[in-house]
Amino acid sequence: MSDHFKVRIKFQKTGAIRYIGHLDVMRFFQKCTRRADIDVCYSTGFSPHQLLTFAAPLSVGLESLGEYMDVEVNAVTSTADFVKRLNEASVPEIRIVDAKLLPEKAENAMASVAAASYQVSFREGRVPECFQGSNDAIQVALTEFLSQESLPYVKESKKGTREIDLKEGIYALTWDTEGHFLTMLLDASSGDNIKPIQVLDCFLKRLGQSLADNALTITRLDVLTRTDDGVLISMNDVGEEF
Repeated sequence: MSDHFKVRIKFQKTGAIRYIGHLDVMRFFQKCTRRADIDVCYSTGFSPHQLLTFAAPLSVGLESLGEYMDVEVNAVTSTADFVKRLNEASVPEIRIVDAKLLPEKAENAMASVAAASYQVSFREGRVPECFQGSNDAIQVALTEFLSQESLPYVKESKKGTREIDLKEGIYALTWDTEGHFLTMLLDASSGDNIKPIQVLDCFLKRLGQSLADNALTITRLDVLTRTDDGVLISMNDVGEEF
C-alpha cells in the first residue's frame, strides 16, 4: 500500500455542541486526531497545518446526523479501529459514525458537495397557520408551491442582496404526516447553497404568512455528492472500508 491515504470521516453533531461554530469544530478535530494518535499529514511551509477538509459548514444552532471531514494520513489500521480511537478522544455530542478510504483521485469533501437533506419541524406555539390544517391540505399547498415555473427569492449575504430562483435548487419537499415535520433535499453546492429557512420563508410569503422568530428545529440528515452520471448519492457511499 502507498504511504499516503485519504480517509473520509462521517460524524454527528448534536446537543449543546450545535451552538459551536465551524472554526471551533475544526480546532476540535485538530486536537481530537492528536489525542487519538492518528498519523495525520501536515502541509509544508512556514506554518504547517493538518490536512483536514470539511464538506459543508453547518450553521450554528443546527444539529446534524451526517457531517463529513476528509483527513490525509500517513498510515491506516482499520475502519473499526479508526472510528473507535476517534470516538474515545471525542465528546458525546460529536460522534464518529464511519470512516472510508477514498480513491487516490477523489475530490475533497468541500469540492464534492452537491446537496443536503434536512428534517425541519416547528417549535410548540410557533406553527404557521398553513401548517395547522389537515395533512392533505398541507401537501396540496406544497405541491402547488413546487409546481410554480419559478420561485424568486431575495437572498441576503455579506456582499449584499440578490434575487435568486429557488425552483431549481429544491430537489424534494415533503410533509411527514405522522411526525408532522418537513423533509427537504436542497442544493448545497458552493454557488447555489439553499437553506431550509429560505424555502419556508418563500413558501409562507406566497401565502401571505410569515415565520415567527426562532420557530424552527432543523437537523441536517446527510450531505450528498454527484456521481459521474449526475446521480445524487450520500458522501458516505464514496470510498470503501479498510
